[in-house]
Amino acid sequence: MAAHMRWGLRQLLRARNTAHFRCPDKTRSSYHTQCMTQSFRKLQPQPGTGTTHFSIRHLSIQTQDTPNPSSLKFLPGKPVLGTGTLDFPSPSSAECSSLARDLFEIEGVKSVFFGPDFITVTKTDEDVEWTDIKRHALEAIAKFFESGEPITTGAVYHESSHSEDDDDIVSMIKELLDTRIRPTVQEDGGDVIFKGFEDGTVKLKLVGSCTGCPSSTVTLKNGIQNMMQFYIPEVDNVEQVEDEVDEINAKVFSELERKLQD
Repeated sequence: MAAHMRWGLRQLLRARNTAHFRCPDKTRSSYHTQCMTQSFRKLQPQPGTGTTHFSIRHLSIQTQDTPNPSSLKFLPGKPVLGTGTLDFPSPSSAECSSLARDLFEIEGVKSVFFGPDFITVTKTDEDVEWTDIKRHALEAIAKFFESGEPITTGAVYHESSHSEDDDDIVSMIKELLDTRIRPTVQEDGGDVIFKGFEDGTVKLKLVGSCTGCPSSTVTLKNGIQNMMQFYIPEVDNVEQVEDEVDEINAKVFSELERKLQD
């Protein structure tokens, strides 16, 4: 009976493949930028629209705010990875992508994230202005797509890998993540990766615009955790975790910031 109920719930999740929670975004707004390579010129924003237009021949790029004020989403109007996501938390992690390396060359860029059809750039600090970062990022993205180079030579994170060793609960958690949660998080320029389930606690890693986002705790507790508990009673808690390499990178970055301030 229990197995039959779980099979039914799995079919329900697959049928309802849109999530019903959003990151808090009371101050969120979006604006658009149109680009077409070579001649780059800024036109005056249209009054009352919040829209700024840039002209660069042949490529149309839109930019969109995210719930994280330190992250900006770039949509080039064509596939980036096509499917899956890829996180570059530091310059040292960008060996497999020339575009990511070029974006890290821009002063003020802290991390880069690739999605199916978008690129998220996160700046070092809220006090750093977006104006120059955005202009240089638009130029780098336009130049890259004009070159025809592969976006990456590294591994891309696709759906949560299902293993024969997964029990029913873990399979349900992964199904829920892939069909109801990750699509919505990706719309906000980030992603959520399953890292484990132990003693009633689901361990997730937040990447892209979710990293360091002021509303990430609310997203975890009021969004993801509530949905998990609604569909899967065995889930008691959801917590954010980081890989060891991420913790090391964060420490190195903090140390560098401290030295620069001194």
